Amino acid sequence: MNARTLKDLLYEQVARIGKSLSSPKRLELLELLAQSEKSVETLALQAGIDLRLASAHLKALREARLVATRRDGRHIYNRLSGQDVSQLWVALRETAEEHLVELRVALGQMTSQPDTLVSEGRESLLEKARHGEIVVIDVRPSSEFNAGHLPFARSMPLDELEKRLADLPADRTIVAYCRGPFCLMSDEAVQLLRARGFVARKISDGVSEWAASGLPIETSAQ
Repeated sequence: MNARTLKDLLYEQVARIGKSLSSPKRLELLELLAQSEKSVETLALQAGIDLRLASAHLKALREARLVATRRDGRHIYNRLSGQDVSQLWVALRETAEEHLVELRVALGQMTSQPDTLVSEGRESLLEKARHGEIVVIDVRPSSEFNAGHLPFARSMPLDELEKRLADLPADRTIVAYCRGPFCLMSDEAVQLLRARGFVARKISDGVSEWAASGLPIETSAQ
């Protein structure tokens, strides 16, 4: 094999990753799998696509070695093949946000109340949570919380939040988070909490962004 042919082969192999990421739905599946391993049925439901299309997208991601599977009896669960895949998603999204004004405009339209977004840095937020000055709640499903969550966070899934308001202190700021900047569950949580008289805000980070910045992630016993 001559040098030119070898070089072409190298780029071709790297391009396999790019090709697998060329679908918006595959990117969404990667973001969902960055939260926890999931069955194809769960992924189809959460991504709003039918089962056959979800299976086809997962096949493309497996062929690029970005997704792996685990069998548990009759059930098959999909997971990211490594933490670096989650970091790849974060890097890709942040690059797009830096260079695409259309994405920044769309993100701005997602939050009807910009004042709900916490402006301070991650380390400062972590220290406040550590000392109990704020209460951080994770409004994702409990299975995702168990797989990985921000330190000192409480699991309060969005569909349980209204029934569990008595578990939250009324004298401290409640900070909600979900799956990352493209997730709306934390916005819904903040609206609900504010309507019930709580001081509530949100962070755009999810566990992927937190981990990519080098900060710790905790797990819970399932």
